[in-house]
Amino acid sequence: MSRPNTVFVGRKPVLNYVLACITLFRGDAEEVVVKARGRAISRAVDVVEVIRNRFMPDVKVKEIKIGTEEITSEEENRTTNVSTIEIVLTR
Repeated sequence: MSRPNTVFVGRKPVLNYVLACITLFRGDAEEVVVKARGRAISRAVDVVEVIRNRFMPDVKVKEIKIGTEEITSEEENRTTNVSTIEIVLTR
């Protein structure tokens, strides 16, 4: 399932997620995974870039995974495809 050092990006401001990632790195995490889907993907990329350019220049992008998830809507009984991204940061 999900790893313990995972930050799920949603609708909150970018700096909230940046702070969460920095907190994980300060807590001796070697890797932090930033996950997002749908419209939050661009916010996840912003989070990674702010971390790398402003706060922790020693952090590197280890791997980027992209994919699609099927979301089933109970009200309408149909499935929708949603894009996903998973960015693994390491130092």
